[in-house]
Amino acid sequence: MGFAVALLLSACAGTSAPHPLVGAWEITIETPIGAMNANLNVNEDMSGELTSQDLGAAPLTGVTVNGDAVNFSTVVDAQGQSLTLVFAGTVVGDVMSGSFNTDF
Repeated sequence: MGFAVALLLSACAGTSAPHPLVGAWEITIETPIGAMNANLNVNEDMSGELTSQDLGAAPLTGVTVNGDAVNFSTVVDAQGQSLTLVFAGTVVGDVMSGSFNTDF
């Protein structure tokens, strides 16, 4: 019995908490035509999805974290035009800030 308890404690000590980016976010994207609300969901395996009433749903690609820095991209349908959004920013605690860049 002592061996099983020691093994369990060792396994727990070796795991780390997921990055603060992991989870569900309600975000506001400031655009030239006004603010757009969206939801961002990021899984522990760094897959995820951006959804909004205006842009529909689009998977996240290239999700990376380096300390507080986060990056990802997604391709959305902007009124029939495919638009790549590239996010670069930070997550500190429960606050995400940054910007989306696009070639549009």
